Amino acid sequence: MSRDNFSPKSSHVIPALIHKFYSAKLNNDPEVVVWGDGSPTREFVYAGDAAEGIVLAAESYNEPDPVNIGSGMEISIRDLAELIRDLIGFKGALRFDTSKPNGQPRRALDVTRAKQKFGYAAQMDFHNGLKKRWIITSKTAMRFSRKDNRSEIWKRNCRASRSEPS
Repeated sequence: MSRDNFSPKSSHVIPALIHKFYSAKLNNDPEVVVWGDGSPTREFVYAGDAAEGIVLAAESYNEPDPVNIGSGMEISIRDLAELIRDLIGFKGALRFDTSKPNGQPRRALDVTRAKQKFGYAAQMDFHNGLKKRWIITSKTAMRFSRKDNRSEIWKRNCRASRSEPS
């Protein structure tokens, strides 16, 4: 079951970009606009890897210092948008609106202590995790369309939010 928030007003970057590109594909839009110049970087960790890290820490880390659970891999918003565009199969243009803010330049964790103290290292490759997330999301949308026509609600929301920020 998908727990991502795909609302254009309040979602995080991956579900927001999935929503934007999927909406644009459904609506045959000529382009998708993303705020900023695409240069900020972000780190993402697959939920299963995060859960494994938490379990490892709970079982074997008993020190007062904080420890970061993450992937140790950064990706720029530009590269992320291009990956999601390609994954969804959107054929239109990708445009960055530099009149809008970039946000924090970098969000990444130092996961060295987790590796040293209890052997944690994220296992899911980012591209495979993103692909898996999209497959789950698209299957959910397909299931909704077969079950009770929620895909029409999704499509209406997509059309209504075309001008919303990312």
